Amino acid sequence: MTRRAILRMLPPHMKIRKYIGGMVMTNGYLLGEGEHSVLIDAPSGVTDWLEQEGELPGELLLTHQHYDHVEDVARLAAKGVKIRAFAEYSKDLTLENFREQWGMPIEVAPYRIDDVLVDSRELTSGGMTFRIEHVPGHSPDSIVFITGENDDSGPALAFVGDTLFADSIGRPDLPGGDQKLLLTGIREKLLTLPEDTRIFPGHGFETSIGRERSGNPFL
Repeated sequence: MTRRAILRMLPPHMKIRKYIGGMVMTNGYLLGEGEHSVLIDAPSGVTDWLEQEGELPGELLLTHQHYDHVEDVARLAAKGVKIRAFAEYSKDLTLENFREQWGMPIEVAPYRIDDVLVDSRELTSGGMTFRIEHVPGHSPDSIVFITGENDDSGPALAFVGDTLFADSIGRPDLPGGDQKLLLTGIREKLLTLPEDTRIFPGHGFETSIGRERSGNPFL
C-alpha cells in the first residue's frame, strides 16, 4: 500500500493536503484545517493519516462510491464525520457485487450516507461553498465539487473524482458506466469552466481545464 501526502497552498484562507492510498493509489484531499476542514473521498488508510496530521474533518464529500474511494468511510463515520454523496450506499456502486466476476478481493465496511446531494445544488461545508455537478459515465453517482468560482485570490478548484484526469478520462467500461454520458458531461460541465480552473482528480496529478481542453487525446 502506498501512502503519501503533499501540501499545496491555495487561497490565503485555505490549504489542501493530498493523501494517496490503497491498491490503485487513490487520491483523497483534505481542505482547510481544524474543525472546519473537509475531506474529499476516503481511500484506504486515510483515517490513520488524518490522525497523524492531528485532523478530524467535520464532513466527508464523496465524488463517487467505487470501493477505492470509500474504503475508510465507515471508520470516519464512527468518529462522527458527516458523510455526503450523490446516492445511498449500495454494493453495486462500490462494485462489491462484481468481486467474484473479477476475482478481486473487494470488500467495504457498510456505511450510511447522511446527506444525499442534488445536481447543481450549492453546498456549504467547512465554511466553503461548493457547486455540485452530476457527471455520470464512469459511475452512475459521479459528481464534481467546484469551489472558489467567485474568489478573486485565485482560480476556481474542481474536485472531479474519476471523471477527468491529466491526459485521460475515467473508465466507462465498469458496471454502470457509459462513455457517451461521460464525454457529454465533461464537455458540458467541465470544459466550460475557465481555463485556469485547477483540476484535482481521483488518481494521478493535478491539471487544469485549459490543459485538458487543448491537449487531452480522449476529448
